[in-house]
Amino acid sequence: MAARDGIALVDRDAHGVDRAFRADVLEGLSQDQKALPARWLYDDAGSQLFEDITQVPEYYPTRAETEILTERGDEFAEMIGPDRAVVEFGSGSSVKTPLLLSAINPSAYVPLDIAGDFLREAASGLSQRFPDLAIYPVEADFMREVDLPTEVASLPKLGFFPGSTIGNMVPRTAVDLLRSMRLTLKADYGMQPMLLIGMDLVKDPEVLEAAYDDEKGVTAKFNRNLARRINRELEGTLPIDALRHVARWNDDFARVEMHLEATRPIRFDVSGKNFAMAEGETIHTENSHKFTRRSANLLLQAAGWSPRRRWLDRAKQFSLILAEATEPRNAP
Repeated sequence: MAARDGIALVDRDAHGVDRAFRADVLEGLSQDQKALPARWLYDDAGSQLFEDITQVPEYYPTRAETEILTERGDEFAEMIGPDRAVVEFGSGSSVKTPLLLSAINPSAYVPLDIAGDFLREAASGLSQRFPDLAIYPVEADFMREVDLPTEVASLPKLGFFPGSTIGNMVPRTAVDLLRSMRLTLKADYGMQPMLLIGMDLVKDPEVLEAAYDDEKGVTAKFNRNLARRINRELEGTLPIDALRHVARWNDDFARVEMHLEATRPIRFDVSGKNFAMAEGETIHTENSHKFTRRSANLLLQAAGWSPRRRWLDRAKQFSLILAEATEPRNAP
């Protein structure tokens, strides 16, 4: 069955601007440490640039996760079982998503993403590879509960959140997201929803920093694309040539941080509001938290998910974790 055109659940104003994007940008640029939520990096251009990042030599997570999905398909099928609707939080990769769909024989596939054109292109490509699979793309901000299409509402579900995107969020926000995923996936007919989630692992800081500051400069383009998006969608005047991409390991928080650093004093407008940055001041655009087995399990359990199985690649750089929703408990 071909993918349908999709449901649009993004709140846009009369000019087609995402209201949440504008609000987050204006609030984030008004803080003493300017900071923007990482999800806004992924417009259509940003999503394509991220796909390019996955191909650079320094960026190991995609290769490691693909290795796990390729080699452990039989184990996924045994643990997950057939006929679940796969709900992917973030538009599917042309490599990883087909590996999962081929392994577990799902009843339907529902990709969720805020980048509408990229979402529909990915869904169309998958519908050609899986002509008998019902595909229902939904354009939505999956950071909050999403009402899924009625065609899958009563089906048991598997959430799929690859790529360690959960690491982009501070712990408080990550727990909120994992809780909202439980609501989106809703248990039905006694079958608790399951979640297959990628989490990158703590390792040598030099390896980590190189993965987010590749020699070809693809990640730098990805980071600066956020400024271009602000200029394009929010009538911004950010001087792109005065913003330098910076990636650094923060050991206290076990994360790689990406920043846009002003290389000279700058003034600019966004949606009619004035902002300024001194030389060396930054806009904090992304975190990529790295996990140990204990910290990954604690994060999942805080949001009502019980880890059931953990897989690593051969180099032990990356993990895929299968978790099952559990009823909230306040005591042992």
